[in-house]
Amino acid sequence: MSKISDSIRKSFKENDTVRDSGLETPETIMRFDDIAYGKDRRFQMLDIYRPKDREGEPLPVIVSVHGGGWIYGDKETYQYYCMDLAQRGFAVVNFSYRLAPEYQFPAALEDTAAVFCWIEKNAEAYGLDTGNLFAVGDSAGAHILGLFTVMCTNPEYAENYSFAVPKNMRLSAIALNCGEYVTSTDEKENYLMKLFIKEMLPEKGSERELKLLNVPEQITEDYVPCFVMTCIDDFLKDSAPLVVQKLTECGIPFVYRMYGDKQNRLTHVFHCNIRLPEARRCNDEECAFFRSYIK
Repeated sequence: MSKISDSIRKSFKENDTVRDSGLETPETIMRFDDIAYGKDRRFQMLDIYRPKDREGEPLPVIVSVHGGGWIYGDKETYQYYCMDLAQRGFAVVNFSYRLAPEYQFPAALEDTAAVFCWIEKNAEAYGLDTGNLFAVGDSAGAHILGLFTVMCTNPEYAENYSFAVPKNMRLSAIALNCGEYVTSTDEKENYLMKLFIKEMLPEKGSERELKLLNVPEQITEDYVPCFVMTCIDDFLKDSAPLVVQKLTECGIPFVYRMYGDKQNRLTHVFHCNIRLPEARRCNDEECAFFRSYIK
């Protein structure tokens, strides 16, 4: 691991620890922790959270793909955000995936596909209604989720990978939050993306890799409904309109939200800070969007 990656991990961890200080598992939530979905017991683990008052009832599912610049993050970092979503009447799957630079692209995408395969096989045991399957992702997680959804809806794109997505499952809708969706070797590219290209890509950003990583370019008319969100001081806010433009061209239903204003300077992935009124509003609106697609 590079010194830069190590420094970023420590900095991000300090900020997340402060954000979640004092939070505990809500009394209303039942949790199933540290379930292996792969062979790597450090990274390939997941938790499931459900409302206690819905025990024994199959619930619509939200899968959370965490952020962290492709080099940081795990399910522990996202547990309180995910349990907050579960309180809105969903079964939430919160998982860790293999991180760069120890594991390069497409490891995180492969792990995401493996989680959905695990859900397909274990849905009954945990009361997961896979007929109503949703997903959220933020920052790097939004990028990963965007690509995974492309794999599920664009067979030509999926042929680029040696692993497959579940054949008998379909996402009903997704939420892409504060994401980066187009990678570039342009000198003006943001710092995290430059690090991503250096640390995560085996070919250091070849033309082939950059095409594979371009979410809007791969979206087709078969993509799923999207809630696309960013905020006033999100350093990645210029990326969201690129997805919105392609969704519009393809006739895909979507909601686009820019949260915050000049008096309320919301920043990147603010929605994970569940103490914020604006986070509650965003998460309420995304869950309402999902409920509008429940069969």
